[in-house]
Amino acid sequence: MATTSLWNPLRERKASTSSDEQTKEKGAAVHNPYLAARKEWDERYGDLISRARNWRAAFFVTAAVAFLAVGGMIVISKQARIVPYVVVVDSLGRTVASGPAEQATIADDRLKRAALNSWIADWRLVSMDGIAQRKAIDRTYAMIASGSPAQVSISEYFRNDPPHERAAKQTVDVEVKAIFPSSERTYEVEWVETTRSMAGTVIGEPQRWKGAFTLVVNPPTDEALARVNPLGIYVTQASWSRVL
Repeated sequence: MATTSLWNPLRERKASTSSDEQTKEKGAAVHNPYLAARKEWDERYGDLISRARNWRAAFFVTAAVAFLAVGGMIVISKQARIVPYVVVVDSLGRTVASGPAEQATIADDRLKRAALNSWIADWRLVSMDGIAQRKAIDRTYAMIASGSPAQVSISEYFRNDPPHERAAKQTVDVEVKAIFPSSERTYEVEWVETTRSMAGTVIGEPQRWKGAFTLVVNPPTDEALARVNPLGIYVTQASWSRVL
């Protein structure tokens, strides 16, 4: 017995509807507006963002190079030195000596010698100019350590033979001949004193003297001390005698 298949319109409609839905889903997957918009955004703005990122990286690299260059120039400029050049001329303007000035510290032996040279000249000076004599005595005491044995011996020297009383009859010029160290702090000094009358004539033979002087270095801490003794070199002990 043969079976007859009947046409069912409801079933055909459901099949058609299912097929349309699958087609729509595939179309939606292929033509997703969100994906299409993202692709368009990448194509339109992604290149701009990438270029901006590259420009920022180039800027930071350039800034770093400029910073290093400026820092190097500052370091080089600080290392540059200006060497002063000293030219000594006489009273007629003629060049006596010349050469680059050398840097020296307070403890430099040359500074100690120079300070001691001036101190001996001020200490033994006898001048008719009362003001010059007074200043020489002030400079002498400015370079003597307070309360030291040198202060006692020098004060006794001025008390026993006052320069202003000698200046009423004669003057004394002092010339330091040699200064050499006998130890790290003590120097031996040889000098010659020439005595002159009020008329300027030499009285007797020049007298040769020799002494030993101990120095200490104490840099000034205020302006008052810097004015009277800028190097801070002080005599702590002094002994001297005439060379016969």
